Amino acid sequence: MGESAWARKFFTIWTGQALSLIGSALVQFALLLWIADVYRDAVMLSVAAVMGILPQVILGPFAGAYVDRLNRRRVMIAADSLTALATLLLMTSFALGTIQLWQVFVVMFFRSTMQAFHWPAMQASTTLMVPEEHLARISGLNQTVQGFSSILAPALGALLYVSLPMNWVLSVDLLTAALAVIALLSVRIPEVRKAAAGAAASVVSDLKDAFQYLRSWKGMLAMVIIFSVVNFLINPAFTLFSLLTLDYFGKGAYEVGLIETVAGIGMIVGGLALVRWGGSKRKIVTCMSALAISGGAVLVIGLLPPTWFSVAVVAALVIGVTIAMVNGSAMAIMQKGVRADMQGRVFALMSSIATGMSPLGLILSGPISKAFGIQVWFVLGGAAMLFIGAVSFFLPVLMRMEDRETEKVDIVPPA
Repeated sequence: MGESAWARKFFTIWTGQALSLIGSALVQFALLLWIADVYRDAVMLSVAAVMGILPQVILGPFAGAYVDRLNRRRVMIAADSLTALATLLLMTSFALGTIQLWQVFVVMFFRSTMQAFHWPAMQASTTLMVPEEHLARISGLNQTVQGFSSILAPALGALLYVSLPMNWVLSVDLLTAALAVIALLSVRIPEVRKAAAGAAASVVSDLKDAFQYLRSWKGMLAMVIIFSVVNFLINPAFTLFSLLTLDYFGKGAYEVGLIETVAGIGMIVGGLALVRWGGSKRKIVTCMSALAISGGAVLVIGLLPPTWFSVAVVAALVIGVTIAMVNGSAMAIMQKGVRADMQGRVFALMSSIATGMSPLGLILSGPISKAFGIQVWFVLGGAAMLFIGAVSFFLPVLMRMEDRETEKVDIVPPA
C-alpha cells in the first residue's frame, strides 16, 4: 500500500474518531458539572468517576477477546452507535424533566462499557493500517488530540452548560458519534485471518491465551505492573489537583482553569514532538526517561511552599509534555510487539491491569488527604515515578523488551 493510500484511509477514520473523542469528553465534563452543580456532593462525583473506570477494568479483557473474534470495524461502529443511543435516552429524560441521578450513573457506566470494546478495536486496527515505522508518530498524534480535548472539553462544556438546556448540550455527542460512524462506513479496514471455527473453545480460553502471551513477554508484563503502581499513586494527585490549587495554594477558579489548560498545552507539545521525532530507536528509553522527568515535576509540586504557584504551573506544563511521550511510546511498543490476531484481548488485558488499581487509589484519596494533606499524593506519586523511571535503565528485562520477535499472521485485505 502506497504512502498516500494508507494515510488517506487511516486519517479518514482517525478524524472521525478524534472528533468523537472531543465530543464525548465535552459531554462527560458537562455531566460531572451538572452533578456538582445540582448535588454539591463530593461522594457523588467520586461515584461518577468510578462509573467511568470500573467497566473498563472488569469487562475490558472480555471485550478485548470478543474484539479479536469479531470484525473490528463493525465493533467500533456498534460501540459508537450504542453510545449515541444511550446519550439520546439521557437527553430525553433531561428534556422531559424526569432525570434522576441513577440514570446518569447508568449511562456513564454503559458509555465506559462501550469504550472497553472500542479502544482495543481502534488500537488493533491502527496496527493493520499504519506502517510499523509510523506507529510512534500516530501515537504522538493521539496524545495531541488528548491534549486538545483536555483544553476544549472543559471550556466548551462549561460554556454550553450555562448557555443551553442540558439536553442540547448532550446533543454534541450525537453529532460527533454520527461523524465517526460515517467515517467508519466509508473505509474498509484489513482484518487478521481468523482461526477456524472451534479452534478456540471459549472467550475464557482466549483470555487464558492472552494472559499466557503477556506472561511470556517479561518486559511488557513488567511495564504493565509498573503502570499499575504509578496509576494507583498518581491518579488521586491528578484528581485532586484543583483542590490543591484552591486550598493549598489559595487560588481561585481562574487558576484552576490555568493549570488544566497548561497541562493540556503540554500534552499537545509532547504529542507533536513525538509526531515529529518518532521517539528514540528503543521506544522504552523515551518512555522511561519521560516517566522519570514527569515524576520529578510531580514531586516538585508536592514539595512547593504555598506561595510558589507559578512554579506549579511550569511543572504542570512539563507533566503534560512528558505524559504524552510516556503514553505514546508505550502504545507504539505494544502495537509493534503484540501479534496482530491477539491485539484486542492483549491490549484490553494490559489496560485492565494497568488501570485496575486506580479505583482503589480514588477511594483512598479522600481519607488519606484529610489525614496527611493533598500534597502527600504528589510526593508519593512523583517519587515513585522518578525512582521507577531511573531504575528501569538498569533492568535488562525492560531495556531489551523490544528485541522480542513478533510472529507474523495472515492479513485479509479489505473487501
